[in-house]
Amino acid sequence: MDRDSIARRLDWPLLGAALALSLLGATVVYSATRARTDLTGDDPYFFLMRHLLNVGIGCGLAALVVWLGHSRLRDLVPVLYVGTLVLCLVVLSPLGTNVNGSQSWIQLGGGFAFQPSELVKVSVILAMATLLAAGVEGDDSSVPDSASVLRALGLVAIPSVLILATPDVGTALVLAAIALGVLMTSGAARGWIIGLVAAGAVLAVAVWLLGVLDQYQINRFAAFANPALDPAGVGYNTNQARIAIGSGGLFGQGLFHGSQTLGQFVPEQHTDFIFTVVGEELGFVGGATVIALFGVIMWRGCVIAMKSPDVYGTIVAGGIVTWVAFQSFENMGMALGIMPVTGVPLPFLSYGGSSTFAIWIAIGLLLAIQVRRKTTRN
Repeated sequence: MDRDSIARRLDWPLLGAALALSLLGATVVYSATRARTDLTGDDPYFFLMRHLLNVGIGCGLAALVVWLGHSRLRDLVPVLYVGTLVLCLVVLSPLGTNVNGSQSWIQLGGGFAFQPSELVKVSVILAMATLLAAGVEGDDSSVPDSASVLRALGLVAIPSVLILATPDVGTALVLAAIALGVLMTSGAARGWIIGLVAAGAVLAVAVWLLGVLDQYQINRFAAFANPALDPAGVGYNTNQARIAIGSGGLFGQGLFHGSQTLGQFVPEQHTDFIFTVVGEELGFVGGATVIALFGVIMWRGCVIAMKSPDVYGTIVAGGIVTWVAFQSFENMGMALGIMPVTGVPLPFLSYGGSSTFAIWIAIGLLLAIQVRRKTTRN
């Protein structure tokens, strides 16, 4: 390869880990759905082929981001941010579709649907990074000023309110974690970090007391606090998830041989509870491998953030690492019973086009920052 080719400048451990997780995701999605004739219409490869198509489109989007470069995308941030807000408003209109108690989708026809809140994660990271980096670069300061921090928090507050209105608490929590990670990466004063955590706690209490949550969401938190509360009802999902993972033992029951998976005992197994397939069929070793691959992505993301040629790239990379870390922990945690059920997908593994596109755009941003760093150094 040419010395200056993009292929030589890519972060291959990062890309390899993301591809490995996506291919593993396709495998376990197939395992979870091949016998679900009620979902597949007697086509056992229905979800497998769609998942692979989603991964292919996601990789194409990542390649486009790398080709454009994160600096060039910076000029498009206002359009991207406003565009995702408009889509969130469309979701709340009669054009939106309610799925599993949350009106978070826009039906596209042909069996395809789009979830704008997934792209909000990307646009919020880019918008906050643009604002905070401009404050640092413009004042030749090492930390953003208070005005910049307040405006950045406003950028995440607006879509969070719209998403809570659907209501989608899981995505709102992810956005809160992203905001915290972005502020910490930007070097914002410690008081802002402490204040954000305190404000989040107050907001959580207010959401609970003001009745923003639907009853099914309240029941989920109640079942998390007391797993024995309603094992045949609201606690059924988490109980079956723990049974599936626990039955996997060290090496698992074997790919495509999980008894809980074959018996279709775990609801939403190809989406929210995809980690149960890994735990049951590939065991502790398979689960540890998935965690290790996420660890590689976070490690490489941190390295890219520290070595970015500009403040903007550092903040973007920090936001993405926070996103992947929090969402993967929340998803695997709810399958293990150590986190409440919030309905967020497991990045790369869960079936879903919107989440797959968003996470691969994020990988493209990390790779673009890495490519820019090596170009600058050369």
